[in-house]
Order: sequence, then structure tokens, then C-alpha cells
Amino acid sequence: MILNYFKIAFRNLSNNKVYSFINIGGLAVGMSVAMLIGLWVYDELSYNTYHKNYDSIAQVKNKSTDPNTGITRSGDALQFPLGTALKNNYKHYFKHVLRAFWFGNYTLTSDNDKFPKTGEFIEGDVIEMLSLKMLKGSSASLQDPHSIILSKSTADAIFGDQDPLNKNLKIDNRMDVVVRGVYEDLPRNNRFSEIQFFSPWSLWVSSNEWVKQCENEWNNSSFNVYVQLQPNVSFEEANAGLKDFYEKNPPKEIVKEWSKYKPAIILHPMKKWHLYSEFKNGEIVGGLITFVWLFGIVGVFVLLLACINFMNLSTARSEKRAKEVGVRKAIGSVRGQLVQQFLSESFLVVVFAFIIALGLVTVALPWFNNLGNKDMSMPFGNPVFWAISIVFIVFTSCLAGLYPAFYLSSFQPVKVLKGTFKLGRFASLPRKVLVVVQFTVSVVLIVGTIVVYQQINHARNRPVGYNREGLIKVSLNDPNYQGKQDVIKTMLLNTGMVENMALASSPLTEIWSNSGGYNWKGKDPELASDFAVVNVTHDFGKLIDWKIKEGRDFSRNYATDSSAIIINETAAKYLGLKNPVGEFITNTDEGVSKSWQIIGVVKDLVMQSPYEPVKRSFYFLDPKYVDVSQMIIKIKPNASANEALPKIEAVFKQIVPSALFDYKFVNEEYGKKFSQEERIGKLATFFTLLAIFISCLGLFGLASFVAEQRTKEIGIRKVLGASIANLWQMLSKDFVVLVIISCVVAAPIAYYFMSQWLEKYTYHTEISWWIFALTGAGALLITLLTVSYQAIKAALMNPIKSLKTE
Repeated sequence: MILNYFKIAFRNLSNNKVYSFINIGGLAVGMSVAMLIGLWVYDELSYNTYHKNYDSIAQVKNKSTDPNTGITRSGDALQFPLGTALKNNYKHYFKHVLRAFWFGNYTLTSDNDKFPKTGEFIEGDVIEMLSLKMLKGSSASLQDPHSIILSKSTADAIFGDQDPLNKNLKIDNRMDVVVRGVYEDLPRNNRFSEIQFFSPWSLWVSSNEWVKQCENEWNNSSFNVYVQLQPNVSFEEANAGLKDFYEKNPPKEIVKEWSKYKPAIILHPMKKWHLYSEFKNGEIVGGLITFVWLFGIVGVFVLLLACINFMNLSTARSEKRAKEVGVRKAIGSVRGQLVQQFLSESFLVVVFAFIIALGLVTVALPWFNNLGNKDMSMPFGNPVFWAISIVFIVFTSCLAGLYPAFYLSSFQPVKVLKGTFKLGRFASLPRKVLVVVQFTVSVVLIVGTIVVYQQINHARNRPVGYNREGLIKVSLNDPNYQGKQDVIKTMLLNTGMVENMALASSPLTEIWSNSGGYNWKGKDPELASDFAVVNVTHDFGKLIDWKIKEGRDFSRNYATDSSAIIINETAAKYLGLKNPVGEFITNTDEGVSKSWQIIGVVKDLVMQSPYEPVKRSFYFLDPKYVDVSQMIIKIKPNASANEALPKIEAVFKQIVPSALFDYKFVNEEYGKKFSQEERIGKLATFFTLLAIFISCLGLFGLASFVAEQRTKEIGIRKVLGASIANLWQMLSKDFVVLVIISCVVAAPIAYYFMSQWLEKYTYHTEISWWIFALTGAGALLITLLTVSYQAIKAALMNPIKSLKTE
């Protein structure tokens, strides 16, 4: 019996090739989208699960409240002695406490070969805590203070087929290390995937004098701390025990000074690092999990659109199958058997669609990986995948086939066989509702995609306060640069390719240092005194073309500028000084009082997130190049980068041959700040286009059916004098009305969800009325183009052919 059902189902598909193509093609595309989104969602949800201790690892964060505004901010830059205190005083909570310095770009030198690599200096228990799979070496490989462990791909790149163990390397030409281990490359969906080597924390401390000075310094926050909980300790228990950390551990004078900020530390679990990374008022408020839910819902809706096509075309062709149902019932078929017959048809369609979808996903996956910055593959060898696939096929078959099956099996045989069966005036109502649902989803996706790109462009067009054109950044990590900066500058200018050169303590697209304890005239004792700090050389402002609002720039004509300071607009407002130029900023460091005179106020420079407010910032002059490690070079406007870069590189190789010339364009570095939003925008565009395609495919099928159903009516109207335009209008009108209703329904839904999304950005665009107008016009145009082919084709048909059948 079941085999017979499938035979009949196959014949029906063969006899109606156009409708079969629309149903199978639409479902295949819908299932492909659902599969791709499913793979993407799984990849996001499995972030960091590579580590066996995933459930017990956390990063320590601090939070403090601005007494002036009441706003609580959190961050992961911590004090050196904080890690020491956690190790010594909270052993009952933590199995491991690891201090670390931020991921950084370093140069590894083997013999005379140089390799730019990303690494982290961290305490030796990292191998055990992160459960790194050591291909060579052991969990004790980082106990030697001059050791290094490399990822497999890094070891291969440096040593090729040689055994890397016990080979000598130099880090930045100043730290001698020996390779003690090689670990398996971490998957891309991992927080540490970008790290290509680990080296001991003790090596970093011993190689940097400023780090040594921070050992007991609670006013410097420059380090990271990771912890692993003891086996029977929960995050809630540990957080409760750390609630009064800043009241018990720093010196009493620090505790007293910080009390107004209500400082605290919190544990951010590894399982929340990726998807729950956004904090507001010191509490986790979300993050990428929003997009995981969003795209998951999109996947379900796109599949639903394809199922709606199947429902609509199946019920629309019900008159053609009414006699079949009547005959079957007359010879003894019960309704349950008919339901099984029609479900077998939907099952066969879904199976064909699933096979095609597997092929489409396999072909599209490399492109999709590139689009989503992923490294996913089809898990054909995983039994769980096939079990989920079977459930997926059955679910889709039921979703697409249940309504048509029960609808078609409900026909009365007497009426059908007597020829009195009519569908009635409301028979098409469910189909119209489903079309409205289809286009509502499509319109919401279109509006959402436009808003995402509008937000990206809004942030891109935000005035950044300086000119990025022609700027490149070179990190001066090699100690051999010291004392040669002026020589490099002179030789760069002599190339004829460089307009100017300056140095800074941070790149133009980041702020690496924050400092507190500043005072000024009229300062409220309760006011926070932390500021972003950037040390610069004389030509920095001229080089980047920053805008002086008040006062002047640093100048070699004033010897006193070594004790001068330039502040940004945000800092000027925060200080509350009516005329800040000429006023003094003071600070006391280790009992030594320092004072700087404000000589200028510059327009805010956007150096961090383009979506967030600019930090209040101080710019100090560093004429002796003590605290500046970033060289910024401006290429002349009339010189091309391809022409200039080889000459610039030649200068660096001549002056410091031991260093790797590793440069980055400031424009490109700034552009990376939009990468996440751009990736979301591209994914949304891709899914939106497929949703529109599926909706149009169904609309095309319905238009074809309506034209076929009204063939005789069209013939009569043509005989009575109706024009092609009249007939086109008649056949298109109903679909246009449905799309207009969809736009009306979709507008408030899209506005609500996109407003919620935009609220997470302090600096964001507004949702304008023209977005909805443009989307509505586009939806109507797409509808008319889809329907018009069938409408005009029917209108051009010879009325004699359509009427002579009677």
C-alpha cells in the first residue's frame, strides 16, 4: 500500500512538471538556508567548547561606578597585584590563577628568518587549564622561564620538516627562548585561535622594566587574569566571595581613595565570552546571542516560506484533484488513507528537495565560510547529523503537507461526482493569508538589512577628528630602534615619498593606556579622575591633521612643552573649566608631584569604537621617545603606496636590519572596526535575497494557476473588447493588494526589532520613513515583475482557443 502511495505521488509529480519544479526548487532553497543557518548557529553555540574545562574557566573583570554620572563601567584591564592576591588569598575558590599580557603582534626570529606572529605571555599552567593538545612536549613545557610553545601551523612555517623541539628563537630580537612544545592548532571558533605561540609570564616581567615596577602598583591596570574554579565551586559562590575584594586586598590608602568608585571584580565565564560579551552598568546584557536567535528565527521562517509555497500550490490545484478524491472515496477509501496518500506526496517532494539541498549546501559552504568568517564543514560522517536530517525531513513534510492533506481529503464525493462541487468564495482566503505571511517576512528582512547597512555607513561617515588618508603604522618592538628614530625620519623624508613621520604610545585606532589620580582647579572630590593617555612627539598633530579648537599645538619653539598637555573636547567638558587653556593638571605618583599646563584643546579623535562616545583623553609630549612604540608615517598624496612602500622598507632595513618591517594602513585598521556589522549585513542580505526568491517562486506558481483557472473569463473579456492592459490589471490587482497589506503589517514589526537592535549603540542612525517607502516600492515592483509574465501571457492568448473547448 505504501509503495502504491509513492508510485501515485511520483506520477503526479511527473504530470505537473512546472508545479513540481516550483515546489521542489523552493523547498530545496529553503532547506539549504535552514541547513546553512543551522551549521552557523551550531558553530556559534559551540564556541570555546574545545577546552575540556570550558565550564569552569573565567576571565576576571573589574567594574566601577562613576560617582558623577552613576554609570557603572566594566573592563578586563587589571592590576598586577590583583593576580597575586587571588593566588594567595582565594585558593579555596580557584584551582588556577593565570596572569597574562594582552594578545600582541611579535616578531619571531630563527637564524636570520623573521616571522610576524601573534602571541601571549601567560603563566605556565595555561597548558593544563586550556587542555591544549600537546603534539610535542608536555604540560610542563612552559615551566622554563625562557621557553615557548608553538601552534602546529606556526612550527611548520618556521621549521618545516625539522623537529622544532629545543630549537632557539628570539622574540622581538630581545627575548631568547627555546621551543619546548608544539600544540594542535585551535579551531577558528575559539577565543585563542589567533594566538600562534605562548611564552611564560615571568619572561615578560623580566624583560620589561615597566612591568616590574607594576608588581605592587594598584594604580596601573594593564594586565589580564584568567581563573579556573575548584571542582566543587560555582561561579555564583566565587563571585559572592570576591564581592569585597577591593576592600580587603589593596593598601588602606588605595581602599579609601577608591571607595567612592565602588570597585568590584566579577568572573566572566568562558561559556559567555563569545555570545554574552556586552556589559551595561556592570552587568551582562547580551551580545552575539542576539544574532544567533535572529538568524535561527530567519532560518525557520525561510523554510516556512518554502512550505507555504507547497501549501498554496497544493490547495490552489484542489479542483483538479477533486474528482480523484471523489472516486477514491466512492470505491471505499477512508479519509485517513487519503491523508496518507497526500502526505506521501509531500514526503517525496521533501526527500527530493533534501537531496538537492545537500548538494547546494556542499557547493555553497566554502563561499558561506568566507562570508561568515567560519571554518565549517558538512558532518557527513556524524550519525547525529543523519538522525537530525531524518527528523528535519519528517518535520518539513508535516509542516508542508498536513494542511493540504486534510484540506483535500475533506471533499464530499457526492458533490464532486455530481459536478456540483464548488470551492466557494472564501476558498482562496487561506492562500491569501499565507501570501501575506510570506511577503511580511520578506519585507521585514529587507528593512532589517537596509537598517544594518545604514548603521554601518552612519558610523563610517562619523567625523573622526583626523585625516587617515596615506597613513601607515609601524610597530617599533625591536629594541634596536631606540635612539634611531630621528635618523629614520630624516631618511624617510629624503626618499621623496614621505610627507612626515611622528610617534605615539598607541596606534591611531586604539588607546592602550588609561591613568587616574589627576587633579585640577575646582575639581569635585567625588568626580572620577581617570583619562585615556596618549604620549606623542612634536609632529603628531600636524601629521594626522587634528583640529585645534583652542590654544595651540606642541612646538619645538617652546622648551616648556615637555611639561605641557593637550586635551580633547570631551576632557575639556568633563574638567568643567571655562577657559581650560593655561590651566594646570596635576598628579602624584609614588609621592612625586607632577604638573602639566594645558596648551590646547583638540576636536575629539575617534580612536576606539566608532559606535561609542569618545573617551576623555590627555595627550602628553614625549620628545625623548621614552614611551612611544608606534611610528606613524604619512605618504605624500601624489605618491602611490606601491611606489612608496619599497623605498620606506629599504630605509628600515638599512637602519635596523634585525627588525621585521611590519606595517599596517591606518585606514584598513579602522575599517576592521566594522567587520562584525558588515558580516551580519552580508549574511542578512544573502538570506533576504533567498527569502525573496522563494516568495517570488510561489507567487509565480499562483499567478500561473490563476491565469489558467481564468482562461475562459479572459477569452470572453477579450471578445467583449478588453485590452491587454485591462486584463493585466485584473490579474495583477489581487496580488498587489496582498503585498500592500504585507508592507503595512511588516512596517511596525521591522521598526520595533530594528529599534531594539540600534539601542545597543550609543552612536546610531535613525530609522527613516524612506526605508519603508523604498522597501514597499521594491516589493510592489518585484510582485508586478513576477506576476506580469503570466498575466501578459494569458492576456495575449487567442480567445478562440480558450473558448472553443466549450
